[in-house]
Amino acid sequence: MGSEVIKYGAAKAPHRSLLKALGISDAEMKRPFVGIVNSHNDYVPGHQHLREIGEAAKAGVRYAGGVPFEFQTIAVCDGIAMNHKGMKYSLASRELIADSIEVMIEAHPMDALVFIPNCDKIVPGMLMAACRLNLPCIFISGGPMMVGQLADGTRVGLNEINEAVGKYSAGKLTESQMHELEEKSSPGCGSCAGMYTANSMNCLTEALGMGLPGNGTVAAVSGARRALAKAAGERVMELLREDRRPRDILVPAAFENALRVEMALGCSTNTTLHLPAIAHEAGIPLELSFIDEISHSTPQLCMLNPAGPVFLDDLGRNGGVMAVMRELSDHGLIDGSVKAVGADCLATILEKCKGADGEIIQPFDKPHREEGGIAVLRGNLAPDGAVVKQGAVLPEMMVFRGRARVFDSEEEGAAAIMEGRILPGNVVVIRYEGPRGGPGMQEMLTPTATLMGQELGSSVALITDGRFSGVTRGAAIGHISPEGAAGGLISLIRDDDFIDIDIPARKLELLVDEAEIRRRREEWTGPPDRGVGGYLARYAAQVSSAAQGAIFK
Repeated sequence: MGSEVIKYGAAKAPHRSLLKALGISDAEMKRPFVGIVNSHNDYVPGHQHLREIGEAAKAGVRYAGGVPFEFQTIAVCDGIAMNHKGMKYSLASRELIADSIEVMIEAHPMDALVFIPNCDKIVPGMLMAACRLNLPCIFISGGPMMVGQLADGTRVGLNEINEAVGKYSAGKLTESQMHELEEKSSPGCGSCAGMYTANSMNCLTEALGMGLPGNGTVAAVSGARRALAKAAGERVMELLREDRRPRDILVPAAFENALRVEMALGCSTNTTLHLPAIAHEAGIPLELSFIDEISHSTPQLCMLNPAGPVFLDDLGRNGGVMAVMRELSDHGLIDGSVKAVGADCLATILEKCKGADGEIIQPFDKPHREEGGIAVLRGNLAPDGAVVKQGAVLPEMMVFRGRARVFDSEEEGAAAIMEGRILPGNVVVIRYEGPRGGPGMQEMLTPTATLMGQELGSSVALITDGRFSGVTRGAAIGHISPEGAAGGLISLIRDDDFIDIDIPARKLELLVDEAEIRRRREEWTGPPDRGVGGYLARYAAQVSSAAQGAIFK
């Protein structure tokens, strides 16, 4: 049921009167109403330019015979929210975004939708809403940021400025060098330039079939991005005529395709929270065990920043997401029969695309890694699973045994690292930062980047029931489930306990005998009281495990 419920019949005269207060004519009243769901604001660099993207999308809708109505939803910048209370609200905002869009569209019926996200939680939040509403729709992201460049020609992004904090604290970087990085690493609007969470999700939106080719890689500041937005506005009108809806596109095979691309690109570990949450809204189960199964059978073809020196603009110039999909498709790992917003079936798009270029995208038979970029670990510390971006782990850290240094919050752990209290051979344990315990499952970018900046990435690991930024690299294992607040074994670790990490074998083990574990469990008094109220208190009461995508129960 679309906009006709507010437009036709004598009983709807009051509704039409209010629409005419907006300047809607009788002629427009007969045309399809299209919602433009925009996350523009002036505080988030990934979203500052989205008003222009929205105008381009509206122009496309009008050209194709529709009447666009734009409204905004919230958008959290994880970089600005990092390492203070604001980060507790980042993941929690995903559910608010989905709910607020549902409220707006159910109260003000539309016939089709154009979604304009860009940053980390906004993309999955909008995809969840799209599944829930199931109206013909299309996604057009704001696009990636330009790559920064230092005076010596070094290309830099958010990863480099974050790791600079650790280098500076260790005396390995001067104040002037730090200031140059601060000035140059984020040169303009757009989602941060590496394969961090925002770009991971925008690329996976394209792989899922919900965005046109180029959605994940066309630069934010380019004319091509605005042309793509116009094309999206026009295309949504065709999707309306075809009655093609999200649940026609987001079928199990589409999620498998996206997971293949995720592994080939080396995407952020946050995708293992978001893809299951989107699949849940589509009525499709997506388990961590299946994600790891896909990892075992999909090679990593790209080493994008932070894992390597390649940025999104490099990927875009060499065929982008579609080139990666074509390379995987040529070796039987992509189902081309699924529908997409850009064509009747994915195969129609891929047959026009080139495959690997051999430099930015490695050929299938000469990958960077035989397995995908993300691995799911299990063991007594994570019986329900934990995740690591194995494509960004140094070879010497793939198998590691270390002594635990335990902290009950990110702030305590980050302070210990910054103050030089972490030594080679340690495993930093940061607990009570899961979805419920944090609450909100804070990203651990400050501690991981500081470890790398202090050159401890080859001798120190970090494990947490929290999560990591897509910028994170190193032996950083997150999403440990059950989390500490739920009584998971991570809550019972003590300083100097030995922890075994074996990423190739997918193992994460606390080397403490069962009798001692039972004794500690009897002494455990529960998680610390975070003293939160408001939305965070409601979030903590409703949210499920990270292993289930941190969805609401």
